[in-house]
Amino acid sequence: MVAPQTRSADREPSGGARAAPLIRPPQLRTSEDRTASRLELFFDLAYVLVFAELATTFAKDLSWHGAAVFAGLFAVTWWSWVTTTLYANRFDTNDVIYRLAKLGGTAAVMGMAASGPEAVGERATTFAICYLATRVLLLALYARAYRHVTEARATVRIYLAGIGASAALWAASLAVPGNLRFVIWAAGILVEASAPVMATRFGGGVPLHLEHLPERFGLLVILVLGESVASVVLGVHDTKWDLRAALLAAVSFVAVAALWWNYFDLGGAAGKQALVADGEDQESGVADAYIYGHLPLTLGLAAVAVGIEQFILHPTNGVPTAGRWALHGGVVLFLAGTAAVIVGTSRRWRSAWPWPIAAVPAVVLVGLAGGLPPLASIGFVGAVLVATVLAGIQAQRHGKLETTET
Repeated sequence: MVAPQTRSADREPSGGARAAPLIRPPQLRTSEDRTASRLELFFDLAYVLVFAELATTFAKDLSWHGAAVFAGLFAVTWWSWVTTTLYANRFDTNDVIYRLAKLGGTAAVMGMAASGPEAVGERATTFAICYLATRVLLLALYARAYRHVTEARATVRIYLAGIGASAALWAASLAVPGNLRFVIWAAGILVEASAPVMATRFGGGVPLHLEHLPERFGLLVILVLGESVASVVLGVHDTKWDLRAALLAAVSFVAVAALWWNYFDLGGAAGKQALVADGEDQESGVADAYIYGHLPLTLGLAAVAVGIEQFILHPTNGVPTAGRWALHGGVVLFLAGTAAVIVGTSRRWRSAWPWPIAAVPAVVLVGLAGGLPPLASIGFVGAVLVATVLAGIQAQRHGKLETTET
């Protein structure tokens, strides 16, 4: 992956150049030439920790309850990243106030990582407080933007309402015992998740930065894919280089590479192409489809990492049912999320047929065939993913899949 170029605001002054002011009011930055900043990359590292802790916890509780907890906490964490990224996409000025808020958010996300393994147990209050801290910091940033960026006030007002209501619900959950607390968490996320959609319809058409946004989501996908690479390494290490486990690891890596290829050269690239081409019309909803389609896509990739490790750790038989479905269900979620991105950004229902939707039934069927040996099961999934890459390349060559890649 090519390292992102450094923005002018991140460079050290040289020669007679004047240093930028330490404090600068927010401004709408969607028309500037921008890439991900070093602070954004640093911020992402905290999310790697959360995803890793959630995956480890799921691996220790390979049950449907463990899967539900994993999916729910992943969605909370993903949404925390998305909302902060959307603010930065429009209003990042990289001044001291913004940097301190972003670093404070990084520390709060680190707290989410540390409390994540017991987030639905004895550390639920700690996890909620850390998430709430990210909301309070984001509210402060949006309040600052509302004051200074008058042309974006309609949009900012909607985000303030959504984030404020979510923060109130999460704060209220601190006083609620038992499972009702998690219902309130879910309500808070749903309320907040409605803000971008409402801003699309009623926010006055304030644009997003259409080159910065797919770069940020691509970086998140790389980070989540990294968990699968780590699973291959840890699986081989923990089995002490057992020959059968090493063979499973090799096949697993082929599957992970195919996932990477499917996203960055095909599905994700098609979504990016449509976003850049049509996303300037904020009210079209193309950006919303691109954003929300990444939830099942990245959740699927995170689940695949757990499944891969389970297959490598059980090279003969005995892969837990939830571990088997972490792999197969994760691939299905990834393909469904890829289809959602393609359909939502192209606004054509047939744009994801037969690629990549046709691959979903095959993966489901092999998941249902629980008696298959681990190598046969993961080998079939890898073969389907490679075939999906080849089919996507064919569609790309014939102009049926328009991407930014060649």
